[in-house]
Amino acid sequence: MTKLASHLYLISPLDVGGDFADRLARALDAGPVAAFQFRVKDVDEHAAAKLADPLQRICADRDVAFIVNDSVSLAKRLGADGVHLGQDDGSVADARQRLGRDVQIGVTCHASRHLAMEAGEGGADYVAFGAFYPSGTKETKHRAAPELLAWWSAVFELPCVAIGGITPENCAPLVTAGADFLAVSGAVWANAQGLDEAGAIAAFLRTIREAPPRQTEGLGDLRADDADVEPD
Repeated sequence: MTKLASHLYLISPLDVGGDFADRLARALDAGPVAAFQFRVKDVDEHAAAKLADPLQRICADRDVAFIVNDSVSLAKRLGADGVHLGQDDGSVADARQRLGRDVQIGVTCHASRHLAMEAGEGGADYVAFGAFYPSGTKETKHRAAPELLAWWSAVFELPCVAIGGITPENCAPLVTAGADFLAVSGAVWANAQGLDEAGAIAAFLRTIREAPPRQTEGLGDLRADDADVEPD
């Protein structure tokens, strides 16, 4: 099978009750997914851990990394594979000290090269840029351009994740630009084209495989401060 230029990083909807575990299993069985991020809001840690348990087992059975959004304490409680930190969720160094060296730590960097370089220097395992498109999943305060992915992938080896309003119809430029991972949510769980979760995953994978190849010539000489769209 052809190696994927970009891998899927699946993010949960806020409501993971009801039949969501079955939906997650169908999504993961539809094709290769690298990681699943457990993202819930306004739920205490005990309740969140109870919701996470069956989803974590589904991921483990399929060798999909289970990442907790925002909460280092919940990630530690669950023994999660990783944690994703926003800019207000504490430092990489603190998360590393609490979770250990083997846990994956990602950091939201909006559209900022400066934040991404800080995260990398601090020991992050990946950086996330976005939003690249308007998103119905969360409010969009920062907009990134594909050129940011191209620059980052040409200059640094640290993996980058593209996030924000990504669909099978609009993801090809992000693949070509150099996104190592595509963070996807609404286009899988509430697909505008009427696809179920398995169909949406399959559609993403088709687009990734058919996307034009990356072009990196001329990008390595760009300075780190050339187009830092968002300073913080």
